[in-house]
Amino acid sequence: MADGGTFFLDEVADMSPAMQVKLLRVLQEGTFVPVGGTKPEKVDVRIIAASNKDLREAVVRREFREDLFYRLHVVALEVPSLRERIDDLPILVDHFLDSNASRTEKPRKKLHPELMAAFYDWNWPGNVRELENEIERLVVLSGDAEMIPADLRAQRPPGKSPGSSAALAALVHRGLQSDLATAVGALEKELIETGLREVAGNKSKLASMLGVSRTTLIKKIRDYGIAE
Repeated sequence: MADGGTFFLDEVADMSPAMQVKLLRVLQEGTFVPVGGTKPEKVDVRIIAASNKDLREAVVRREFREDLFYRLHVVALEVPSLRERIDDLPILVDHFLDSNASRTEKPRKKLHPELMAAFYDWNWPGNVRELENEIERLVVLSGDAEMIPADLRAQRPPGKSPGSSAALAALVHRGLQSDLATAVGALEKELIETGLREVAGNKSKLASMLGVSRTTLIKKIRDYGIAE
């Protein structure tokens, strides 16, 4: 550990309880025991920690030490999720394509416009890291092609299926022309119909995804007259 420098800790929420104790000692006492050593040594470093999990919730679940949390939580910067700053997609995609070409020392690839359009309609639960991995996957699968083909989007990451935003917007527009109960019913029916197609008619799986019992799902299917 470089004395007088800055130490960056990524995914700090995944630290084991033992490591949390050691980090707390560094922050509280300014000492640590080197690997293979038996005596604590003085150290003066600035700690920057990052996490993609809510540390407050981790404290409540007793997965993260409360005293360590407050030691780290001096100046907090919250980075919005990728889906909250979706307009950054072109910049990020270009960056990852550039960095991939630089790392592999191969010509920079281009992304098919249809793939980019599909990216805008995905949830990206893994945020920027998921996008980076997806770009790398597409580059590898595209082989020697200069442009990453659109048909590779069939193996898309978890998230909304393409076109879902437009479908939801259409449902909302139709709902505005009726009362709330009718609008909600139409949305629920559409959700169940879409879900049944996605799971190939597996009602147990769809019920689990929707957070309802299989009996409740079957009743709704019958009430809405949805073809099974």
